[in-house]
Amino acid sequence: QQVAMSSQEIADAALSLPISERAALAQDLWQSIDNELDAFDGVTSPHQTLEEISSDQLGEVRRRIKEVADGAVALIPGADALAQVRQMVNAAS
Repeated sequence: QQVAMSSQEIADAALSLPISERAALAQDLWQSIDNELDAFDGVTSPHQTLEEISSDQLGEVRRRIKEVADGAVALIPGADALAQVRQMVNAAS
């Protein structure tokens, strides 16, 4: 008998994985989303319909994912990114 896990429990478990496994999981998750978007049949999504997501936006997301996968860009930890944003906001004010 399987016990259902909440999305938060799944996220917590995924975040405890080694980086290589998290990267593989992220790639699998994105692929499942990408496949769903490619096969979208117009059924209303709880978030946005495909019509609400422009092809330019989808193209930009795919381009950025490819850059990361190809090693063309380096990812930084979220805390570092937030610190950089805060620093830019503080410098602009």
